[in-house]
Amino acid sequence: MKIAFLVWRFPVISEPFILNQITGLIDRGHQVDIYPCVVDQDASDKTTKVHPAVEQYRLLDRIYYAPKRPKNKLWRWFKAMGLLLANFYKNPSVCLQLVNAGKLCYRAIPFLGRGSYDIIHCQFGTLGLVGLSLRQAGILKGQIITTFRGIDISRYVQEHGNCVYNQLFREGEFFLANCQFFRQKALNLGCNPNQIIVHASGIDCRKFNFKPRYFPADGLVRILTTGRLVEKKGIKYCLIAIAKLSRIYPNIQFTIVGDGPLKTEFERQIKTLNISHLVKLIGWKNQRELIKILDNYHIFLAPSVTAADGNQDAPVNTLKEAMAMGLPVISTEHGGIPELVEDGVSGFLVPERDAEAIAEKLQYLLENPEIWQQMGSSGRNRVVQKYDMETLNNELVEIYQTLLLSQGTKGFNSSAITSLIVPVG
Repeated sequence: MKIAFLVWRFPVISEPFILNQITGLIDRGHQVDIYPCVVDQDASDKTTKVHPAVEQYRLLDRIYYAPKRPKNKLWRWFKAMGLLLANFYKNPSVCLQLVNAGKLCYRAIPFLGRGSYDIIHCQFGTLGLVGLSLRQAGILKGQIITTFRGIDISRYVQEHGNCVYNQLFREGEFFLANCQFFRQKALNLGCNPNQIIVHASGIDCRKFNFKPRYFPADGLVRILTTGRLVEKKGIKYCLIAIAKLSRIYPNIQFTIVGDGPLKTEFERQIKTLNISHLVKLIGWKNQRELIKILDNYHIFLAPSVTAADGNQDAPVNTLKEAMAMGLPVISTEHGGIPELVEDGVSGFLVPERDAEAIAEKLQYLLENPEIWQQMGSSGRNRVVQKYDMETLNNELVEIYQTLLLSQGTKGFNSSAITSLIVPVG
């Protein structure tokens, strides 16, 4: 199959779930072309940290960047005309249509002359809208599959209204949601239940080796969280919980892996709480680095919350990775996370924004280290059963093939692939 992946940016170290699908499809013999749709990113952009698979699979050779748009409106128009003239021979009729297409003109340039695709996989609902616009303009041809992943079905809907995906639901061929929670949100917005299934984001379980966790001989319990430093990740409540716990158990270390707009605020909070000697902010790490870090820690926190702008999380990939490696986890009753963490079995779930509850569960784990091994083992089994990348990539190919066999017939019924739906429980 010839497959186009529409993404916002690429490569992005914080989106390994998209990378896993790309490399899985390449391993299975399919052609994958990657189209970053942010028009301020091009091949000259420098990415300081990338996943090793980007080099291993030579993915930079598969990327078709949209040209950058100048900030000056006049120069932006002149550059657009130059681009259209330079690419006119590839598709004259489309280039004429793009003369007054604004941002769509810049987004369209990489697709000119690329031919049609079997599958156009739009990796967020917002990209489904982009893909649909490109197809309507005759720039892009193929069956459109759109995956809802979180921000697109939560914050974006809150900002733009419940009707924002109406046209996409009418004209898109099929839809995936990375958890049942977001599938239900799509249904509530009007998506045909016969055109959407749950297809989770997977991890390569072979890379995340299980190790039983025991109370450390030196008595220093190492606690970890990782993610973008944004409101949705709930890190401020971790810091409050660590401060509370440290009054009883001062022999702890809390490490935060990640970066983002709230870094300065968290540094200030750490100082105010007087826990600078217990907390480390160590920035972004690639997957190899993160695996080494996880291997040396005992407990993992993922206290996601619904942000003020409505942004919500699916089952978090870093949480899956920690569970796969045997760490007992504490997370929240939030979004799709309860589909991953079985409360009291593979980890603990607490209410959103409840630092006291996080501290209580941390204290319970510190006082009952004998449950770490069993909890970690249950977590590993849960991840392998529901989120193994190889299994999910096989399912993705089957979804594509089933859609193509239907020849894009409207009303393609998900019952043809009912067995692929990831159960909630």
